[in-house]
Amino acid sequence: MASIRLYATAVLAALSSACAGPVTAAPPVGSAAPQAPSVAPPEGPAGPAAHPGRAPRAGAPGARPRAVAAGSAEPARTPPIVHTLAVFTVTRSVEAVLWPDPFADFRLERWGYHYGEAFTKPPLFDADQPAFRWDHDPWPINVIGHGLLGSEIYFRARSCRFGVPAAVAFAIAGTHLWEYGYEANGVRPSALDLVYTPLAGALLGELRYATWRAAGGIESAPARVLVRALMDPFGELERGVGIFDC
Repeated sequence: MASIRLYATAVLAALSSACAGPVTAAPPVGSAAPQAPSVAPPEGPAGPAAHPGRAPRAGAPGARPRAVAAGSAEPARTPPIVHTLAVFTVTRSVEAVLWPDPFADFRLERWGYHYGEAFTKPPLFDADQPAFRWDHDPWPINVIGHGLLGSEIYFRARSCRFGVPAAVAFAIAGTHLWEYGYEANGVRPSALDLVYTPLAGALLGELRYATWRAAGGIESAPARVLVRALMDPFGELERGVGIFDC
């Protein structure tokens, strides 16, 4: 009977050892316990554990979004200036194709006459014309075209970390450059455009900018790219090919 009891005890011990894995023998009484080797903390689902006092990685839990971090950086001035000049140049070229008279008249004497008129007379405002046609242009060009042009100037400044007041000032300066620089060699500056372009541009541009930033939180990459491209097609193209980073 004693032998059976010893055999059963041995089998139970073997099964327990197999289920529990390798067992480390306890050190003899009175001996110093061995020091455990220094092991780096295990990596969790979000990557390596943060080192005390070290800022978390971008994208790790607790890390600030890139948009917030970028907001604290200095504004980038070169990209919005170059972008605006490029947009103005392309738009002025399209005008020359669509309306050769007067925009395709490149005679210096005509340019001199129109520039002289622009800087010696007040901006054009004909109160006898219907609403939003006070400068003799069709209302879709004044309302839609100049609204989009102003929003493009404003949005580019905002996406390059300009604050709202600075972006509004940039849109006002861009509008005056367009009216007195690019278009004044063909037509007299428009009082409506000088006011409406930056005002509508700021309202529409800020809506575009808020939507563009919110799209950064969309989990689906195709949907995120689509929304951002709709809000900022030219900027996404410039960033995609590496011309600018804002």
